[in-house]
Amino acid sequence: MMVTSNSTCMNISHLTLSGIPNQEDFNLWFGLILVLMYTMATLGNATVIYIIKMDQELHDPMYIFLFMLSLVDLLMATTIMPQMLGIFWFDRLKITFNMCLTQMFFLHFLSALESGILVAMAIDRYVAICNPLRYSSILTHRTITKISLVILARGAAVMIPIPLIIKRLPMWSNNHLIHSYCLHQEVMNLACGNIDISANIVYGLFVILSIMGIDCVFISLSYLLIIKTVVGLVEDASLKAISTCAAHICAVLIFYIPLIGLSVVHRFKTDSHVLHIFFGNTYLLLPPVINPLIYGIKTQQIRHRLGILFSKVISQSKTSQDL
Repeated sequence: MMVTSNSTCMNISHLTLSGIPNQEDFNLWFGLILVLMYTMATLGNATVIYIIKMDQELHDPMYIFLFMLSLVDLLMATTIMPQMLGIFWFDRLKITFNMCLTQMFFLHFLSALESGILVAMAIDRYVAICNPLRYSSILTHRTITKISLVILARGAAVMIPIPLIIKRLPMWSNNHLIHSYCLHQEVMNLACGNIDISANIVYGLFVILSIMGIDCVFISLSYLLIIKTVVGLVEDASLKAISTCAAHICAVLIFYIPLIGLSVVHRFKTDSHVLHIFFGNTYLLLPPVINPLIYGIKTQQIRHRLGILFSKVISQSKTSQDL
């Protein structure tokens, strides 16, 4: 770290991450909780991925999108949780500036992918309920491939500039982060007070509106059309239609509510960082853990295949013990 002639500004080569302030005595327990969450996220998402990949009957659009969602959640958990465990258990608070920028890109990129996949799943539910006779002709494998490529290209195109516009900032007031990972909206606020970060603020707002904002509109529109269709159905059919959407609605709420909360609290400067830490950790840690549980419980086909898988594992275990 090189301090310049202005004592309040400096060049930085690394950043200092944070655990949970003023709760250092509980770091061992926080680490145990994190290990449990990472294990659940890894096993849950890997199991969903395995079941869908191995079962040809689950290669419909709905399950292909679920496969993609589980893959993104698995990558998200692996990107952040091991590093957080290093903070709580091994006091590894330092991260190089370039590594911080790399992590920043992947966190925002994976978030954009998850948001796009949730939109694709909402469209899938809309077509299945509102146009069931045309479902197979609309959501073909060719169409799904195109949707997937658009989601990837959009995420990369919008998120690549984020670390670049951070790297252009020359001087910093300090190098301490309140989170256990690097976020654009926090790192940019570490820049010296005399440095103009309006480009970062404008681009961050553009990202929120062009990715999460537009995606929220599409998801909301899809469900408004679904509700309009369901109202005209008989009671049993409407309940069945709502049931098929329940897991997706839960996944949307778990992802977007903490994300919106995090975006809002970062717009206000306050000495208390409790809300920042709460929404930040909920936004990144909860979806990878909860999503496979939701789909495992709410989706009959996944639940049925999961039961068969566990039965095979138990049977093989008994066989090996007998031998």
